[in-house]
Amino acid sequence: MSEQDRVRVEPAVGPPLLLASRLTPAVPPEPVVARPRLLRRLDEGSAGPVTRIAAPAGWGKTTLLASWVRLGGAPAEVEPGAVVPDSGELAAPPESGPVPAWVSVEVGDDGDRLWSYLAAALRAATGSTESGPVPDRSPRPEHLEALAASLAAAERPVLLILDDLHRVADPAALTGLEFLLRHAEQRLRLVIGARAGLHLPLHRLRLAGELTEIGPDELAFTDDEVADLLTAHGVALPAAAVHRLRERTGGWPAALRIAALAVRGQADPERWAGQFGGDQPEIAGYLHEEVLATLDPAEEDLLRRTAVVDTVCADLAEALTGRADAGQALADLAGAGGLLHREDTRPAWYRCEPLLADLLRADLARLPADELRELHARAADWYAGDGRPADGLRHALAAGRWDLAGDLFVAHWPELTRYDSEPVHAPAPVAPPAEVVRADPEVALACAAERVCAGDLPAASGHLGVAAEHAAGLPVPRRDRFLRLVTALEVSVARLADDQAEVRAAAARLLRTRPEGATPTRLPDSAPTGPSSSAPTTGGGAAADDADLRAFTGTALGLVELAGGALPAARFVRARAAAREAGRPRTELVGASRAALLLAVRGDLRAAEQAARDALGMTPCRGWSGRLDCAYAYLALALVALLRDQPEEAAANLALAGPALGVADGWAGGPEAGSAEDWLAAAPGEPVAAAVAALCRAQLHRDAGDPAAGQRLLVRAGAALADRPSATELTSLLRAAEAELRAERGDLDAARDLLAGSADDGTDPVLAVTVAKVELLAGDTAAAGRVLPGWQSPSATAWPLPVRLDAGLLDAVLAERAGDGRRAGRILEQVLDLAGPQGCRRVFTRAAPPVRDLLAAHLDAGTAHFTLVSDLVRGASTSTARPTAAPRGVLDEPLTERELTILRYLQSILSNVEIASELSLSVNTVKTHVRNIYRKLDATRRREAVRRARELRLI
Repeated sequence: MSEQDRVRVEPAVGPPLLLASRLTPAVPPEPVVARPRLLRRLDEGSAGPVTRIAAPAGWGKTTLLASWVRLGGAPAEVEPGAVVPDSGELAAPPESGPVPAWVSVEVGDDGDRLWSYLAAALRAATGSTESGPVPDRSPRPEHLEALAASLAAAERPVLLILDDLHRVADPAALTGLEFLLRHAEQRLRLVIGARAGLHLPLHRLRLAGELTEIGPDELAFTDDEVADLLTAHGVALPAAAVHRLRERTGGWPAALRIAALAVRGQADPERWAGQFGGDQPEIAGYLHEEVLATLDPAEEDLLRRTAVVDTVCADLAEALTGRADAGQALADLAGAGGLLHREDTRPAWYRCEPLLADLLRADLARLPADELRELHARAADWYAGDGRPADGLRHALAAGRWDLAGDLFVAHWPELTRYDSEPVHAPAPVAPPAEVVRADPEVALACAAERVCAGDLPAASGHLGVAAEHAAGLPVPRRDRFLRLVTALEVSVARLADDQAEVRAAAARLLRTRPEGATPTRLPDSAPTGPSSSAPTTGGGAAADDADLRAFTGTALGLVELAGGALPAARFVRARAAAREAGRPRTELVGASRAALLLAVRGDLRAAEQAARDALGMTPCRGWSGRLDCAYAYLALALVALLRDQPEEAAANLALAGPALGVADGWAGGPEAGSAEDWLAAAPGEPVAAAVAALCRAQLHRDAGDPAAGQRLLVRAGAALADRPSATELTSLLRAAEAELRAERGDLDAARDLLAGSADDGTDPVLAVTVAKVELLAGDTAAAGRVLPGWQSPSATAWPLPVRLDAGLLDAVLAERAGDGRRAGRILEQVLDLAGPQGCRRVFTRAAPPVRDLLAAHLDAGTAHFTLVSDLVRGASTSTARPTAAPRGVLDEPLTERELTILRYLQSILSNVEIASELSLSVNTVKTHVRNIYRKLDATRRREAVRRARELRLI
């Protein structure tokens, strides 16, 4: 050890030599990519008493802390993705800020050793001498009081950064820190990096609001940050490949750095990135040495055994491991350990990070065959008893439990189909022996159903062919049932293959097997509500079989129509009722979630809200198997909230729906949150969901004063439906919304062109009402009156409620302008009668000023809806206010055409990676233009640049 790496603490007792390298943040491995969002979080957190960065190995805790200390916080001039050079020198702390002090904790540090380093760090920060109040060893109470008094009297606070504090195993070693935090009068601030739990009063700090926590979710790289890291390593990947790499790694920084180093030598980097997994040698070695090696053998065994399933809860873990404390162990691994991701459900479900799951499954495959089959058998029994037949079937086949597999399929066939796009990681089970299939051909059907659930259609068709060879030898009653089950599987295979004609044909064949005297399928008087039973109807005979057939075929046909862009609300309501009657909760969940969204589009807000909340409360929706269904339910709640003029709640529900449809960062808030356009790319098989999300987000953009962004989104959503002839109603809603935004921006001619010919035959009320709105906005009341369809006619009851309300309000405004105030009042009262029960407010509060004037006058004239109208008048006064444009300014250095183009994209919520993809530019080129835009507009952030550009009327 060289002399400059030592700090000698004198005296006779012989205090230990201290390493200077442990008192200074290490130089991070280059290249270091700037992550200002995290640097700002540390700036904000360090203003309080304690900031804790907690995550397993490889999540970039030390790199983040070292970069933050070396940069002196979050410099305003550092842009996201910039490669931060490190000279090895620490940035000088600001004169008014806290003085930083760094200690790296090492394995084996006891209380005396830790306090030796704390003493050296605090002395350097406070300028005290060795004879001062800072103790060299574990302090006694009088030492702590003197030190607390010294810190409290210091001119500037001390910012003490403790890296890898989890290495201190003795709780007594940290009691002194707790005392100082309480008594130093907020002149000591701690920033802690640690892997697992700490011996500090975190719960008390959390309750007092004195703890800032940064965990794996925040430390995970975003798509843009992954692209920045790859660029810094000289690697260029398309945006789609970047997104896949982030998904495969879960944003884990260590894995991404390993990938960035390894991908450079690959002949096909994009293909290599798509296959990147935890079973690759570099990743597997890191996980074994840095993650699994730190665990207790019992914890490692629990992780490995539970990796036989995709997600696990306490009861399932207990069944797989035999451990009564499995639930607590899972909670510890998810909490302090950070190795599991916990879903916010009751009961709690957990899943491994993707790369760790890959490694654990690879380890499982090396277990003795008997031991692995036993694990699958335990899982099969648990799932079968918990009402999860699809999972039970998969594990029964993997365990070779052919009898259980056959029984599960025959009893639960309506539930054994694929309703989402969640990946199935388990390999295909071994095919049953020929003698088993000869004796029980339903086992071959069970194999086909399992492959259908996995999305492996060729294998499913192969098993169907094998099963069909044995149908002729079955006795008549059994053969009839067998052929019905074959037809049901053919419906599923055709649906997943997107063969709509074959789905309809197979569904018709299946319905012809309904029992004689079965009740004709009809729309129930009201949608079923409340919790449903998870047990199938038993002992019901023909009635139960009939309910199964109606639920299964109705759901399949509804999904086919939905995939084509149609809005079959009634079909899903009927299918849900039949599923409820048959006791098929998985099928009922599909019907409830889709019906919720489609009812919201129709304007039946109360039924939509109830169906959505029912869906979110159903047992299957509380695991990972119902994520797509939950997305539909959250979308329904978003649209309901929007139509009730609750934009914050609408945005929150959109954010919850986003990840289930493959949107990386959901849709939470402003332009720097995730990309709304992601929906159109991430959900190609869910065109209705993507279009409704676009409608919602476009209106939120309008409310935020950015109708241009909403307009662009609607154009893209309409283009995505161009090849779906069944999407006429949805396309009309998108065109109408786009025309309204164009008209509100003053582009009346473009709005008229978009709607040209729409009102000629009057067959499309959505577009006809929008034409009338545009003409009224243009001041042509006569033209508006001519094209406005009859909203009180019997056929108008089939219109979406918001459209009918818009038409009624237009009719009232036209009557008022014609001088017939009494008629206008009567019409307005009828519109309120329609809107009141559903709580539909947006058509009033976001309408043009004449509607607000009508509402105000209606209050004076008298109304049965006095409270509602009073509230609407107040809401309309707030909502119709528009920000006024500032006069156009002049820049010292004008923006180039390319910079103006990118500036227009900056006001959207596209990321830099997506802007580069849109313009066919490299990410670095876009960033160069963005830097120039910031410089010319005298801005430091995206939002500030957009605001400045709007003030100058550049956009």
